[in-house]
Parts: sequence; structure tokens; C-alpha cells
Amino acid sequence: MEPARPAVSIKEVAREAGVSIGTVSNVLNRPEVVSEDRRRRVLQVIDDLGYVRNDVARQLKAGRSRTVGLVVQDSANPFYNEIGLGAETAAERLGQAVIIGNAGLSPERESLYLGLFEEQRVRGVLVTPQTPERARVDALRSRGTPVVLVDEHAVSGEYCSLAVDDVEGGRSAVAHLLATGRRRITYVGGPDTLHQVRDRRAGAQRAVDAVTGASLDSVATTALTVLEGRRAGEQLLELSPDRRPDAVFAANDLLAVGLLQALVFTGRVRVPEDVALIGYDDIDFATSAIVPLSSIRQPARLIGRTAVELLEDEITGTGHRHRHVSFEPELVVRESTRPAP
Repeated sequence: MEPARPAVSIKEVAREAGVSIGTVSNVLNRPEVVSEDRRRRVLQVIDDLGYVRNDVARQLKAGRSRTVGLVVQDSANPFYNEIGLGAETAAERLGQAVIIGNAGLSPERESLYLGLFEEQRVRGVLVTPQTPERARVDALRSRGTPVVLVDEHAVSGEYCSLAVDDVEGGRSAVAHLLATGRRRITYVGGPDTLHQVRDRRAGAQRAVDAVTGASLDSVATTALTVLEGRRAGEQLLELSPDRRPDAVFAANDLLAVGLLQALVFTGRVRVPEDVALIGYDDIDFATSAIVPLSSIRQPARLIGRTAVELLEDEITGTGHRHRHVSFEPELVVRESTRPAP
């Protein structure tokens, strides 16, 4: 096995191209100030020698890298992966890259990634906070790292933030169930520490309050996962038919998929004939489920792109003012909420 070849230096590129080190630096960082002939010659030498610039040194000099840190709540949820794809699209247009850290619903892991990103001198951080307590995020920002809150509403105005109107999303989901003739609604939510879970339930309650004879019960879960959805479905199956809900609103699509599995695979409950089911996020699984799931769609990729744009405006814009961007949810109707007979 041959020993690794030493990295080509900028001095070697300059010597081979017959130009100064400053000219090579300008070709890499300010090509518009270099004549076309020299620029072509330097780029050809860079290609021939296989030179890769030392971005670490450049970062130390500039104080910031060309990377953006994104800490997502739970990468097991495809919704957050879509946010990441949107962020990458916007960052790529700016000549930047996105590094994603999965907090996994853990404040400790969120803190770990925030610390690592700060050590790497990232350009800025996008974060979906795990709890209302933001001491670590506040400390990061106080030391000079710009932060944008994703899937969150920063009411204080100290941060830029963006999120879907989850209260309206919850209201829309349950209003749809009620419009199909259902009246006994159960909300299957996740940890109450998540504002998304609380807001979606508040919207569901608003819809129920507007219809005489409608009721809303809740089944709590420890996480927003398929497994927890199955467990919730098993709880509903233990109820007698006259006490069982005729419709279920799940706080996200992963819960809804688990619920669907528990209800349908036993053969005891038909969806939607006996129980209508609607989820939230409109992930790809919703369309390919054994019974295609109705859902509340969030524009995840648009959220990711807009988050990067807000961050870049804060870094480079003049007269920047923090603001919250709110997105409207969209009801997507499929087989799982077909009207009751």
C-alpha cells in the first residue's frame, strides 16, 4: 500500500502557474478581479495538481464557515427530513452546506449538537427546540452565532422563527371529520411538552365546540412514533363498540400509521367504515398505507428553504428585524375519512 501523498499547497499552485499566492487566493475567493487568462491558467493547474483549499484556515481567518447547522426534533419523522432537504436546496444556492443533527426528542442531544456546531464556527444554526426552555440556544446566540427557530413561534421577537399554524391545522382536521358525520372524536397525541401536540389539540377542541353533540377524548403517547400509534390503537380496541370513537385524529402521520395497523390488522374494526382516521404532516407513507390516509399537509421543504433565507438575511442584511413566518396547513382528503354511511 502506497503512503498517502502530501496535500498540495497553495504555494505549489502559484509556482506551477507562474503567479503570486495572492493571485491564486483571488481566483478562489474573488475571481472577478483576476483576468480571464490568468484565471483559466490557475484553475487548470489546480485541476492538474489536485489542489483542495484548506477551508479550516479560511474559517479561522474569517471567523465563520460556509456551513449551516440544523438540529431537528426527530429524524425518524420524514417531516423533518423534508425540512432538511429544503434547507439544503437554499444553502446550495448560496454556496453553503447544511450539517444535520438529530436531537431525537432529547434536550441533552440538542445541547450536544449546538455545542459541536459552535465549536465548528458554523455560519448559523437552525433548530427545532425540544422544550420551551431555551437556555442553551440563548447562550449560543449571545456568543455571536445567529439562530433561527424552526417549527416554533418566537413570541418575544428575539429570534426569527417560522412554523405552520398548528391550531388551525387541528381545527381543520377535526372539522373535516365532523363534516363526514362523525361525532365521537379521539385525539391521539404525543408528549404534552411539545407545543405542536398542544396546539393541534386546541384546534381540535375548537372544531368540536362548534358542533352540537360532538365530543373530544384524548389518548396520550410518550412519543410520535408508529409503535406508540399501535399501542394507542390497542387501547381503543379494548373499548366496547358503543364507547369506541367513530373518528380519530392523530397528532402526526407516524402515529396514524401505527393506529391503522392496530385497528385494521385485527379484522375487528374497519377504516373508515367503523372508525375514520386522519393524520398530520402528509408524509409519503400516508399515500401508500393499506388504507390511504387523509392528513394535514405542511410545506416542509418551503419551511426549510425559508429558514435558510431568514438566517442569511440576519447575517448579511442591513436593518434586519426578527420576524415570524406563519404557513397555512392544507387538508388532504383520502380514503381513511370517507363519509360515514
